[in-house]
Amino acid sequence: MSDIETPAVAGDDRTQLDEDDRLKPGFVSEVLDRVEEGDAEGARRLVEPLHPADIADLFELTPADRRAALAHAVSDLLDGDVFAEMNDWVRDALLGVLTPTEVADIASELDTDDAVAIIEDLDADDRAQVLRAMEPDDRAAIEEALSYPEESAGRLMQRELIAVPEHWTVGHVIDYLRGHEELTTDFWEVFVVDPAHRPVGTCQLSWFLRTPRGIAVADVMKREQTLIPVDMDQEEVALRFQKYALISAAVVDGSGRLVGMITVDDVVHIIQEEAGEDALLLSGAGEGDINEPVLDSYRARVRWLISNLFTALLASSIIAAFEGTIARMVALATLMPIVAGVGGNAGTQTMAVTVRALATNQLTRSNTARAVLREFRVALLNGGTVALVIGIGVGLVFSPPLGAVIAAAMLTNIVIAGLAGVLVPLTLERMGADPAVASSVFVTMVTDSMGFLVFLGLATASGIAG
Repeated sequence: MSDIETPAVAGDDRTQLDEDDRLKPGFVSEVLDRVEEGDAEGARRLVEPLHPADIADLFELTPADRRAALAHAVSDLLDGDVFAEMNDWVRDALLGVLTPTEVADIASELDTDDAVAIIEDLDADDRAQVLRAMEPDDRAAIEEALSYPEESAGRLMQRELIAVPEHWTVGHVIDYLRGHEELTTDFWEVFVVDPAHRPVGTCQLSWFLRTPRGIAVADVMKREQTLIPVDMDQEEVALRFQKYALISAAVVDGSGRLVGMITVDDVVHIIQEEAGEDALLLSGAGEGDINEPVLDSYRARVRWLISNLFTALLASSIIAAFEGTIARMVALATLMPIVAGVGGNAGTQTMAVTVRALATNQLTRSNTARAVLREFRVALLNGGTVALVIGIGVGLVFSPPLGAVIAAAMLTNIVIAGLAGVLVPLTLERMGADPAVASSVFVTMVTDSMGFLVFLGLATASGIAG
């Protein structure tokens, strides 16, 4: 059985593949070959059984210069659900070949939060044309969402929700849900509001199913709830969902009125995006998306490489200052990268822990001193262990005095690295900068420079190279 097998369709004698096998290279190639041969109907039959997320993946796996032809062949399958699952770069490129009316039709199929995610990345002129092509109610909801700051709860929330007054009975709610087809179908709980439309409680759907019709909603609802301010940053929203194990939460404006809700599926995307973003920022790799244009990736990465170049020059200048010492004892040149390298690893470990603690709100002003002391103690233990090992090894291979020098240098540099790994991100965070962006550059500069300085300085002061 070859790997170009495709999902079974009407009139096709091929074997149905498992979901994990659908997008094998052979399947992608066959779809694209049919498009290139002008067999749009054949390509459509292959793609039609796929889940919207799989169709989005198919476009991401397709070379950029062949996506437009594929989109034309399967245009009727490109609905809002597919665009909602698509990589940002790929989606923006495809939206660029669609008319404003087509984009408006796609956005109208989606919940507000997904529609905003599509429209907010368009150019100002394109965005205005798309909004003009939308129905008035949809346009008003999108424009309101776009009025909130980027990456805020207002951008993230969806306005399609169920809210009922607290004086209703369970029977009233059930009849309301069954009698209005225009209501949203994707919800887990019903929000209970007062006459001013302020949320006063919530009821899970299961409670309505298990409660007699005559019971008042106010008697079964849960009054304790987590309310999300409309201007809250999405990272803080994700932390609240994680901390309180939420499935959905009400979003309120400045006056406390219910304006939308956020659901856990949106929060999962946030957590994934933020975690990946922090990891890439720590390495200076920009967005790190393989679909990102080459020049954008270049601009994102080269500035950090230039910064690293200057920090490396600083370390080299320290080495040059001890040129005479190195010349008298060549073994120093062999051993000094070990001190800097191990110190750099120690600093990176501490930095990663600190950045994550800051991102997850585990590290705050109230426990900063305790966190710094903890990392100092960890660094002291690590430094002592590594220093003992390297000191014994160098003492046996070269000389005991040199072993003592490198042990002292290793201990000192690992302790310095540990402190730098926690203090640099903390300082950047206190200054209002993203600690994930520049921490690695400064921590590397400290560990390399101090590693060379301490090791060569102790070697010179001890006279072992004399």
